[in-house]
Parts: sequence; structure tokens; C-alpha cells
Amino acid sequence: MPPRDIPFLAVLIDADNIPARHASVILDEIAGFGEPSLRRVYGDWSSQALSQWKEAARDLGLVMHQQSANTKGKNASDIGLVIDAMDILHAGKVDGFVLVSSDSDFTRLASRIREDGLQVIGIGEAKTPESLRKVCNRFVFIENIVSGSEPAVAEPKPGKPEPAAVKEPPAKAIPFIRDAMKKIDPDQDDYSLGQLGQVITQLHPDFDPRSYGSAKLSDLLRKTGRFEVFQGQNNAMKVRDKA
Repeated sequence: MPPRDIPFLAVLIDADNIPARHASVILDEIAGFGEPSLRRVYGDWSSQALSQWKEAARDLGLVMHQQSANTKGKNASDIGLVIDAMDILHAGKVDGFVLVSSDSDFTRLASRIREDGLQVIGIGEAKTPESLRKVCNRFVFIENIVSGSEPAVAEPKPGKPEPAAVKEPPAKAIPFIRDAMKKIDPDQDDYSLGQLGQVITQLHPDFDPRSYGSAKLSDLLRKTGRFEVFQGQNNAMKVRDKA
């Protein structure tokens, strides 16, 4: 497959596991990674519980795939999503996958896709088990995406407030930043901001400055009080560890 300027992504959504009211802002987040050329949402559409997802799918142009729940208590979406993912992988028409689910059952699927050299972006709630978060190239918490955004489809039900963004003190990010600096070169005096961000994500796929109350990595670095962000040669942004 010839290389593309913008990667084509297969977006596969587990409707049983993700609130429909966040669908729009999730798709906006995905657009920052590439072109969502294939967008499918999986669930048992005869279930009243997915009524909001039906509306969201129609409004956002998502293709609904029916997965009947033959056994009570079982997630109907899992097997259909996995089968389709392998068919898409073998067709070789996309550059990466976005798995939208908090279900650790998709951990092996994400690993299998990566074995073929494709990127895997995971999107799920903060409760997502570490096994799925770490196997992805990048994992984004829904709480960080929707923080400060209006509900995408409908107001949450009474007694079900919007999830709060994941907020940690900026100082808690220091070990992750130092890990990346050591990976690049522990003896360097300063580091490229862009490269530092890439290496942090490689080492910690669920790292996100928004988890520490910062919109950008440069903002987070400054808030820690440990790092200096400055403009180097050719206007490139650089980072120095004050310690």
C-alpha cells in the first residue's frame, strides 16, 4: 500500500461499552490522528439500551453492525468487532485502527494488529485495565476528551454526572518525562520538545498532558517547576532539566 500524507484509520466502536453522548467529541479527537475512513459501531440494535447510539450513528454517519446477544449477560459486540477487524486488517486498505472501548477483551486484538505493523489507538474510560492501555500505541481517556465539552447526544441520566477529567498534580508527570530523557540520551543538556513528546508516548501510551490539567506538553513541563522550555536554533522548542 503506497504511503499517504494522512493515515487512513478504521474506527471500531463497542456501543455496549461506551456512552453514546460522547460520540461526537470522540470522533473529533480521532480526526487529530488521521482520516477515519471506515467508521463502524457494534451492538445489539434491538436493545432499548442502545437507543441513544442509534440516533448518534445516524447523525454522525456511523455504520451500525448488528450483533445479537444470544446469551444473557454476554457482550454481543465483542466477537463481531474482532472478526471485522481481522477482515479489515487482511484487506490492507487502512494504516491503523482506533478501538473505542474500555473492555480488556480487546487486548489480544490490539496486540495482533500491532504484530502486522499497524498503529493502534485506544479510546476508553479511565477504568480501562492497564493491559489494554499499554498494548496500544496511544491510549486516550474519554474523561480528558469530554472535559469542558457539551454532551454530544443527550444529557446524562439523573444520578449519572459527566465523568470528571483525570487530574493529577503536575509533579506526578516528572518520572515519565525523565524516563523519556534517559531513553533519548541521559547525558544530553537539552531535548527537542517534539521528540520528547514522541518518546514519552512510546514508553507510556496513556500519557496525556490533559491528565495533569494542561492542554499541551509544554504547559505541563512549565507547571512541574522542574523543566525549562525555551526556543533553540531554527525556532525549535527545547526542554532542559533544571536539576
